[in-house]
Amino acid sequence: MMDIAATSGTRTYPWRLFIISPDDAGLVESEMVYRLGAPPATGTDFSWIKPGKVAWDWYNANNLFGVDFRAGINNDTYKYYIDFASENGIEYVILDEGWYRLGNVLEQSKDIDVQELCDYAASKNVGIILWVVWKTLYDQIDVALAQFEKWGVKGIKVDFMQRDDQWMVNYYHEVAAKAAQHRLLVDFHGSYKPDGMERTWPNVITREGVKGLEHNKWSNESSPEHNVTLPFTRMVAGPMDYTPGAMVNMQKRDFNPVFYRPASQGTRVHQMAMYVVFESPLQMLADSPSNYRRNQECTTFIAGVPVTWDETRVLAAKTGDFIVITRRHGNTWFLAAMNDWKAFTTEVDLSFLPAGTYDMEIFCDGINADRHGEDYRHLRQEVSAGGKQQINLAPGGGWVAKITPAAR
Repeated sequence: MMDIAATSGTRTYPWRLFIISPDDAGLVESEMVYRLGAPPATGTDFSWIKPGKVAWDWYNANNLFGVDFRAGINNDTYKYYIDFASENGIEYVILDEGWYRLGNVLEQSKDIDVQELCDYAASKNVGIILWVVWKTLYDQIDVALAQFEKWGVKGIKVDFMQRDDQWMVNYYHEVAAKAAQHRLLVDFHGSYKPDGMERTWPNVITREGVKGLEHNKWSNESSPEHNVTLPFTRMVAGPMDYTPGAMVNMQKRDFNPVFYRPASQGTRVHQMAMYVVFESPLQMLADSPSNYRRNQECTTFIAGVPVTWDETRVLAAKTGDFIVITRRHGNTWFLAAMNDWKAFTTEVDLSFLPAGTYDMEIFCDGINADRHGEDYRHLRQEVSAGGKQQINLAPGGGWVAKITPAAR
């Protein structure tokens, strides 16, 4: 007989739960998993944690253009990412696979100098996050984390665990605890679903455990229908590192997986709306900085969407079909909608706003977005609390707005 867990003495076993809601919206609004997580140990200092956005290299395969250096796994490329991040108020840049020789996280690749990159990033008010294979990290964990802290690294992205047995769950907690000692954020990629651990270890700021944007590099599984299912399934468990932000966007008839120059399924604004709909205190910008600079008004908007929220309300929802959600950060509200491959129209009641008038900045699907996924409109208008807002979404579409109190 094989045991799945070994223990001695009296202990508390892991909890299990059902979340039951009278409607789909209630699933998205639930905080039950987080609340069941154990609070941090008394006296533990996590005040150093800084949520934010991340310029990410792996999805876009370092496809920079219009530059005077050879793009790839080298310091020139990552300095370009750092400059882009600094110019747009993006807090972090990640060095994904290739920065170290696989098998030894202390042996940097020949064209990488992490210390130089950390120093350059710090001068630009940007932090560096390092990707690592979980087993290689484990074999060198104490010396590696000490070295990362010495270099000035701000976090680690730990990958390929792909299991949740007792030993591996203990590994997650060991990494979280030791990373916290070195003031390092942790993004568990290749992970199991959240289980409230982010409450115990707030430096475990997000995790994957989701079929995210990168699956468009080799499949059609990250479709708009999939994307509007996630808020009611995976996201109910906690923050998810979906890695949104594609600037190359295809309708269903045009999409094909392309590994080194990937595109997303659905419209440009479907991607932009993800920054409000999908919850992650460490939120990636997955496309190439060259593409973002070519689409600066979209980039400026998504770079300005908060990654933490004070209030969330789901205004309309049907699993796998559509979601309309509003979130508040301070006195600024964001309103977003996403749908599956079927065009969608709805009218939103703005009674969630406190009394007054507001400026609304809108990105919505363009009139031809059903044919050309990158077609969008950028609008500004004045709205009032209690007013109505028409929302029209193309197939695989999106709609997103920033709502701020009108200047008096």
